[in-house]
Amino acid sequence: MRHLLRREVSGTIGLLTDEHDFRAMRRYRSFAFDDYAAYLAAVEALLRARTAHGMHTTLALFDPEEYADFCADTGLTPDSPASRTRFTSETAATGPTIPYEGQPLTDLLPVLIGEAVRQATFEHASALLARLGTCAVCTADIGRESFARARDLLARVLDAAGPGRQHLVCSVSATPENMTAVLHADTDADGTARLGDADADALEFTTLLALGLAALPGALVMRTSTPGSTDRVYGWRLRAGEPQPLTAAEVFDAYCTDIDSGDPIPPESDVDYCVPPDLGPDGPTPGHHH
Repeated sequence: MRHLLRREVSGTIGLLTDEHDFRAMRRYRSFAFDDYAAYLAAVEALLRARTAHGMHTTLALFDPEEYADFCADTGLTPDSPASRTRFTSETAATGPTIPYEGQPLTDLLPVLIGEAVRQATFEHASALLARLGTCAVCTADIGRESFARARDLLARVLDAAGPGRQHLVCSVSATPENMTAVLHADTDADGTARLGDADADALEFTTLLALGLAALPGALVMRTSTPGSTDRVYGWRLRAGEPQPLTAAEVFDAYCTDIDSGDPIPPESDVDYCVPPDLGPDGPTPGHHH
């Protein structure tokens, strides 16, 4: 009966996602691994074994610095597997996690890192919006007002795009590094935009878009794909107030430049870099210049 019950227990594994974090954990004698590749191989073997026995496993990101802080705050001994287990279970409740479904671990690592970056971006953008306070002129909550304007802008951008598959990227210049959010949508022939199960994605995207409209310089770029037609790419510059359309040349420069290195990227074939559609007279109204 204990063997049968074991299959009913879900599990979470805290994963070290790079060599730097792995080396940080080697300071603890109870952490038995001395080679990162061997560590990843052991984790993958454990994941496969649990799956073979019908057990579900979730992967969580294990951050050694956060772990050390956690042990200091709770009074736990950091050089202990039990402490690491407790940290993993508690951080997995609120931090980034992904389910293991038989994928190679090398495929899962960038996904888990991406989830962590996305969550950190959302939390940072939310905090910055909350700190904006109230308008000195009208006493409105600037963050809340900006979020409402961003939600309205997103709806009108999708409505103006027409039928097809939409790929949207919002980027905002911030310190210490720029923040980026991505959103996908499908617009039906009748103009209905479907975000599917991407409610969390839409919330994160709208939050960053609101920050771009309220306080920090940024841009919104969209690619529309329709079967049988050339993809179209266009965008807007985000400033306090009305978003400003980018010229075709500006869109080309933005889309054909590597974000990290600044090096040019060859343009894709069958892609038109164009001026965005008119959002119409009922588009987003300019906000206050806070």
